[in-house]
Amino acid sequence: MTDTPPRRRLSPAVYRRRRLAVLLVVLLIVAAIVLALWRPWEGAAAQGGPTPALTETTDAASAPASPSATPSAEAAEPAASDSPPAEEDAEVEPCSAQSVQVSAVTDKDAYGAGELPQLSISLTNAGDAPCLLNVGTATQKLTVSSGPDVWWRSTDCQSESSDQVVQIDPGQTVSSVTPITWDRTRSSVDSCGSDRPAAPAGYFNLAVEIGGLAAQQDRQFVLR
Repeated sequence: MTDTPPRRRLSPAVYRRRRLAVLLVVLLIVAAIVLALWRPWEGAAAQGGPTPALTETTDAASAPASPSATPSAEAAEPAASDSPPAEEDAEVEPCSAQSVQVSAVTDKDAYGAGELPQLSISLTNAGDAPCLLNVGTATQKLTVSSGPDVWWRSTDCQSESSDQVVQIDPGQTVSSVTPITWDRTRSSVDSCGSDRPAAPAGYFNLAVEIGGLAAQQDRQFVLR
């Protein structure tokens, strides 16, 4: 029977290293468990709230002021004191030939025997601003001619005249309320109230003027 050789004893330094290694493993396991159970950033995200600074700024801008709060100096000042004058309070300029189009109007293109032409004026503001114009009978002038021969003027036997200033807005069209009837005779300042020569059949032109503005084109019509 052989004798078993005696076991070699380890040094104390080796035992200490083994204990430290085991302790380190245990500490790592414990730390992993703690981190798995306690995740503070997830708790903050679960609450869903923004950062305090952002929340205060947003709330201050959107929340209504408390009745007991002291108003700021800007809020205490009347808004009208700093606002520009209203557009309608601005002075409206007189109408000009560049902004207002004047047109001569007849109710028909051709008139049979015994039919009396109804003559009127139409105004259209083609500009981008309102303007004022005197459209009264004192500023109206309608003229009927055949070629160079003038047959009738609305001012020849006008007994009364009036002024009427109106505002014409951009894009607005203003027409005569009551057309003037031409009796198909030749007029003159000396023949008012007396018999006058009748106009023959043929082509005639109507020219109009109102408020110092004249139509750029005459209106042609036919008498039969």
